[in-house]
Amino acid sequence: MGRSDTPHIPETMQAVGFAAPGGPEVLEAGTVDTPAPGDHDVLIRVAYAGVNRPDCAQRAGLYPPPPGASPILGLEVAGEVVAVGSQVPVEMLGAKVAALTPGGGYAEYCTAPWQHCLPVPDGMELITAAALPETLFTVWHNVFERGCARDGERLLVHGGTSGIGTMAIMLAKAFGLEVIVTCGDEEKCAAARSIGADLAINYREADFVEAVKAHTGGAGVNIVLDMVSGDYVPRNLQCLAEDGRHVTIAVLGGAKAELFMPMVMMRRLTLTGSTLRPRSDAFKAALADEIAINAWPLFTNGELAPVMDQTFALADAAAAHARMEAGEHIGKIMLEVAGD
Repeated sequence: MGRSDTPHIPETMQAVGFAAPGGPEVLEAGTVDTPAPGDHDVLIRVAYAGVNRPDCAQRAGLYPPPPGASPILGLEVAGEVVAVGSQVPVEMLGAKVAALTPGGGYAEYCTAPWQHCLPVPDGMELITAAALPETLFTVWHNVFERGCARDGERLLVHGGTSGIGTMAIMLAKAFGLEVIVTCGDEEKCAAARSIGADLAINYREADFVEAVKAHTGGAGVNIVLDMVSGDYVPRNLQCLAEDGRHVTIAVLGGAKAELFMPMVMMRRLTLTGSTLRPRSDAFKAALADEIAINAWPLFTNGELAPVMDQTFALADAAAAHARMEAGEHIGKIMLEVAGD
């Protein structure tokens, strides 16, 4: 199993899984073998795990884990490192970390590449740390790297009160951007404004294209962070300023879009996107390094904090998924495994 600082790592553990894809009700807790860390991995005793949209997609049979990844759900955790692989600095033993994982978070123990871990300092709660990696890695890469965000620019984010949306608002504001979001009701719009959004548009009551044009005096936004895709894409492009960037990270509204390409050409628009989970370990390690320098300190020093929705026990993961799919949450849904 690699080097360990404790003789008390059990051979089996509790984890949440599913026998066949389906709705939230297929999730159930059971006993599985405790994973062993690979040469470049740490084994984390999980305190908390985050719940994310890809977890729901995987449970429904729409997002299989990449080759070699754990079939157990869960892309982010925080807890204590209790064993390390042969190529991991021994100083990692006993450290409290937050980790981006390729899977396996809905369990008492989880492995992760050691270079995908971020340190959790004294004074930072583990539930706070566990709520960050998936959205922080996703937003940093897509808004700041792929989207080339710069201070003074404008960002449009759909789903402003989702985990991704709330993270995008906070990070963008911290780096000097103006932020416009869309939400499904006035309560969510108010929540988005309280987090820092400069404009929150209720898309059920207003045409977000017209609202963006009115707010910006017709200038538009420089970046759209798009989780909807489908028929939102041509509308998003109408919101973009010249040389604007459209970054897609999910296709909740459909996988295909019809575009008027002369507009892309005349206004020099860039359409890009990414999905994080299949990227190489080396890419994620480099991303973790950049985040550790530029963004992680904003959270460890308390300047920023994730917006939290509800926390469920590990065994109640089905209820957590049901809440996410109902779409009523504001911020992060979490699972408590061992707690602090």
